[in-house]
Amino acid sequence: MAATVLLVAVIDQVSKVVAVDALEGQPPVNILGDWFQLTLLRNPGAAFSMGTGSTWLFTTIQIGFIVAVAAGSKWLRTPWPVVSAGLIAGGAAGNLIDRLFRDPSFYFGHVVDFLSVRGFAVFNLADAAITVGVIMLAGWIMFSSDVDEMTGERDRDA
Repeated sequence: MAATVLLVAVIDQVSKVVAVDALEGQPPVNILGDWFQLTLLRNPGAAFSMGTGSTWLFTTIQIGFIVAVAAGSKWLRTPWPVVSAGLIAGGAAGNLIDRLFRDPSFYFGHVVDFLSVRGFAVFNLADAAITVGVIMLAGWIMFSSDVDEMTGERDRDA
């Protein structure tokens, strides 16, 4: 899991450095017409720029989540929840690095977003990793017999 967290955080941070270097002060770059573009945005809030005045809260939540995943990782025994938790924690770590070390100040930094889907959102690779990880985890919870073994429940259909 640690390797997944580290890999996601590093790829996210490298992509943000490249995006800032290439897109700062530039108009959006069309990739798939105007449906998918590269456009630089600095987001002080959460998804869809919600909670823009609560940057400190999102920073605190991300730290808490990463600590909780690290502490709880010893109970994850199968690949799906390990990888999904690693993707989620890696995405949280990527965005946490922005919040800690980007302007305007330590702990209140704005997250770099640069992938724009028209009518949806502007996001980054950390956000994408979090989304994929959540979908994987939800699928594992819904369809895996491993969940029943962890909770001690018997077959639900019996």
